[in-house]
Amino acid sequence: MRQFAGEIAFARLASLPSSVPIETSGERASIALPGFVLEWDAGRADVAYADGTLAIATGHARDAESTDGGEARAWLARYRAHGEDAARNVGGGFASIVVDFAARRAMAWIDRFAIETLCYRATGDVLAFADCARDVPGSLHELDPQALFDYLYFHAIPAPRTIYRDVARLEAGHRAVATQESMRASRYWAPVFVEDDASRLQERMAQFVTSIRHAVEQEAQGSATACFLSGGTDSSTIAGMLTRIRGSPAHAYSIGFDAEGYDEMEYARVAARHFGLVHHAYYVTPDDLVAALPRVAASFDQPFGNSSVLPAYFCALRAREDGFARMLAGDGGDELFGGNSRYAKQKLFDAYRAVPGMVRQRLLEPVACNWKAFRTVPGLRQAGGYVRHARIGMPDRMNAFNLLEYVGVDAILEPEFVAGIDLAEPRARQHDVWQRASGRSLTNRMLEYDWKFTLADSDLPKVRAAAALAGISVGYPFLSRELTDLSLSLPPAWKVKGVTLRWFFKRALADFLPTEILRKKKHGFGLPFGAWLLRHEPLRALAGDALDGIATRGIVRRDLVARLIDERLREAPGFYGELVWILMTLEFWLRGCKSDARPDAYDGPGRHRTAAQVTS
Repeated sequence: MRQFAGEIAFARLASLPSSVPIETSGERASIALPGFVLEWDAGRADVAYADGTLAIATGHARDAESTDGGEARAWLARYRAHGEDAARNVGGGFASIVVDFAARRAMAWIDRFAIETLCYRATGDVLAFADCARDVPGSLHELDPQALFDYLYFHAIPAPRTIYRDVARLEAGHRAVATQESMRASRYWAPVFVEDDASRLQERMAQFVTSIRHAVEQEAQGSATACFLSGGTDSSTIAGMLTRIRGSPAHAYSIGFDAEGYDEMEYARVAARHFGLVHHAYYVTPDDLVAALPRVAASFDQPFGNSSVLPAYFCALRAREDGFARMLAGDGGDELFGGNSRYAKQKLFDAYRAVPGMVRQRLLEPVACNWKAFRTVPGLRQAGGYVRHARIGMPDRMNAFNLLEYVGVDAILEPEFVAGIDLAEPRARQHDVWQRASGRSLTNRMLEYDWKFTLADSDLPKVRAAAALAGISVGYPFLSRELTDLSLSLPPAWKVKGVTLRWFFKRALADFLPTEILRKKKHGFGLPFGAWLLRHEPLRALAGDALDGIATRGIVRRDLVARLIDERLREAPGFYGELVWILMTLEFWLRGCKSDARPDAYDGPGRHRTAAQVTS
């Protein structure tokens, strides 16, 4: 259910209404004024009006203006004090809109990491907005082929684009300003990294632990708050800190898989024993996927292909069934404190740049690329692979094994679909984000890059949507302003020291976390989908049905779909299982659009149908 939706027609907007009458029906509330309509869920969004200015807010913004008077009143105060800069020093997760009736102007802000969402459509002198792209009033709901390509490339649709041609999503750390004459979006917050202050290690480690405690206290809402627990450092830290704060065991929910190489329930149990948690473990089965996947895929605001959404959903569902209304997640710890394995891997590849250019270009690269021995002989093959990969510049080097590019666009997509899109656009966007990154060091540039593509565009939408479907809200303590600012102040060598990930994090928590978790390799909530698909007949049947459907839409080559499960999947279950997954979830999302009678069906390039035609 949406949190809010509204529309402003600036030419008809009243200059200074004396009051804004609110109509209520259950938890839904609405306002209707000349040139302005708004509808919201009173339990999830807050609205306030004073002195000719109205504010709509969701989430929890945190700064000096935060009061018991409500989120919306705090935004009115920020706007009166700072105007366009109202969100510059604000932390937490929020989406807010202020309508200034006298100035005939509207402004919107989204938090630094896009924990909350805000989508909009600006046409002529009308601004329509909602927290979900599909709920933006007046949208034609015509699917954008370039957005479909984005989905296949990124397995999500990065902001500001959405699946609909006429709807945009406000990017993390951005504001939008709309008047009768114009609409512009710009960045109000950009990180400033301090890269050369390696002083006060002990003091800053103590500050880190205190900041985690403070962030967990802020995000936990009474006894109805539980925790996700993967068994990694981040989720274990959050669950352990919540237990310490309460002085009683926190409830923690973990997902396991009965498949070798995918299950890390052992580490979740280590954390549970160490902190004395009330541990709830659930093993997801292929039958669970068959029952839940179509519904979960269709529930998203737009197509989403990260398979870890299913474990997140089952965690949240179990917590909701046990009476919890909120969960704390560890998202952000990797991206703020250097926890992803690619950060160390890319440092190793970047070391190649220290070799003199003449040696690289005239000796190493010709040999590694052209001598057959450097592709076939053990030892030489690894050396050749290192040189060939290291010579690729950033950020392309991080995307060298992108599924779409590795298999080949022409091998996956129909020629007619390819003819209508810009194949270079995703890479151009990645380069733009990389070039705009403010960090001087490789590590900090990768962190900021991931704040966009990993956190704001993938992981946070995943957890938010999965939890919402289960009826749960989520807090992200590691994304607090306090911990973000601390991360920005740390030298990059404290985040990834040599090839040791999250060095500062682990050293600061050495007396808090169990040794087994401090030493474990990163894993996560991945699904053994490809392996299951090979041996579970109902799951194969579900996949086959979905692939048959997507093959009729003019997007994916029919000959690829025909061979995908019976031939290609057996060659590399993990690799081609991922391709099956993203095609399945796209098909189920498109079918959900039909049954929802909102967006168009997509029947191939130039062949769109309106919602009325879909349901006729």
